[in-house]
Amino acid sequence: MSNFFTKRREPFRFMVWLGIAGSLLIFTVLLAAYIVRRAGPGWSDVPLPNVFLISTFAILLSSFTLHNANQAFRQERFASYRTNMSTTLALGTLFILLQAWGWRQLFVSGVLLEGNPSGSFIYLISGLHLLHILIGLIFLVIALVEALRRRPYIDSFVYSVNPPNQLRLKLITLYWHFVDVLWIGLFLFLLVHHGINIKLNLE
Repeated sequence: MSNFFTKRREPFRFMVWLGIAGSLLIFTVLLAAYIVRRAGPGWSDVPLPNVFLISTFAILLSSFTLHNANQAFRQERFASYRTNMSTTLALGTLFILLQAWGWRQLFVSGVLLEGNPSGSFIYLISGLHLLHILIGLIFLVIALVEALRRRPYIDSFVYSVNPPNQLRLKLITLYWHFVDVLWIGLFLFLLVHHGINIKLNLE
């Protein structure tokens, strides 16, 4: 355990784990506040937008493609690595677009930040998670740009055997899987309390 805290050559690993712990604490407090407020006056459950379910499948698939990217990176299949990283980035972007569409569905149905606290918590919980996704996308973009700059096999190979680069990919993967699992937990929590609005709103 002491080696984990004193390993100076990997401070970013500690920072990522610290960030994950901090995020878990924030969401735990937020969900506790949700439960307490739900028992108070003026609460009326708002169904979740149906596109939240679609976005959940998108983020799950992105973890799968990122896993494939890691395997390709270790096995020196660099073209496959670039393809899977690109797909992961596209799925992450799709998740954001679907979440924004879900917010629009809420807005069109009259659910605003003010008023019914049920709707406010949906915006707050999903919005805070979306911020985590945006952070992950930034690092995915950086990793993909580096991969695209090293298309020749020898350049990709030299990059792949560099320990700091290996660590960087591991930490990006750790963080992305975390925000994936985090959303699954948040979505299931909200689903239990709100259900899904199965009426498709295309306005």
